[in-house]
Amino acid sequence: MTDPVQSPRDPDALLRRAGVRGNPDRDQHFLIDDRVLDRVPTYLPDGTDVSHLLEIGGGTGALTDRLLAVGDRVTVVERDAELADFLEAEFADAIDAGRLTVLGGDALTVDLPEYSACVSNLPYGVSSEITFRLLPRGRPAVLMFQREFAERMAADPGTDDYGRLSVTAGHYADVEVVEVVPPEAFSPPPAVDSAIVRVTPRSPDYAVDDADFFLGFVKAIFTQRRKTVRNAIRNTAHISGLSAPDAVVDAAPEELLSKRAGDLAPADFASLASVALDVDPEFHVDSGDAGNAAADGDAETADPR
Repeated sequence: MTDPVQSPRDPDALLRRAGVRGNPDRDQHFLIDDRVLDRVPTYLPDGTDVSHLLEIGGGTGALTDRLLAVGDRVTVVERDAELADFLEAEFADAIDAGRLTVLGGDALTVDLPEYSACVSNLPYGVSSEITFRLLPRGRPAVLMFQREFAERMAADPGTDDYGRLSVTAGHYADVEVVEVVPPEAFSPPPAVDSAIVRVTPRSPDYAVDDADFFLGFVKAIFTQRRKTVRNAIRNTAHISGLSAPDAVVDAAPEELLSKRAGDLAPADFASLASVALDVDPEFHVDSGDAGNAAADGDAETADPR
């Protein structure tokens, strides 16, 4: 690890050396608040293995610098070729020491290394897709999102923010909003608040026989969240892949069928999915759809770095 008394790099100075500025036309904003940057790594769950930290969207390296101070090794993924080149030049000593690897490319398609934890200011426009590439890996994470997205991700059943995103994220981990970050922490300031989320992996407190079907079933029911679950099951067979939705309704408990999607706990969805598989074993689910956790309206548009 680096010398713990070494002062962290100034984020404004990094921007000047890189010769870049946030591009509002691309909703690109750089995190420049030293206090927020210093706090981000501290939100990792207690006891997290920091032997190999992954950062997605390194930008000019303000957070990369903080991660090198707490981790043994860091891999940063940066899709902007000029910024990737800057990171290689700015952190040449860490690269030469074998402590930093810069991967140029898109985090949605690049081969990610094995890592012990992820700490990132995610590109908001693709944050949902990246998040659900990370979650199945079962590693702790601290991630920055738009505040609205973060609150939906961490929402409890029966609340306005609770939805497919909440159930799907909660299938893999405990999700907690640990800090709201105001627009002025970025350059240039975005139009909305951001939020830092802590992700602590764990197994769900319910059993599912087929994870793809479960996630696809949750997706289907939430497309009709204003209807009762009974009607949602019947109306969404083309999404869930059920061939006999009426048989599922006949076999499912009335206490669940009479509710709406937003009032079902994740374990309730698991119970219904189990009933569906028992009475309709010849389902067909598009695993690509099932694995895409971003429901309509969940995708984000800004790109804070």
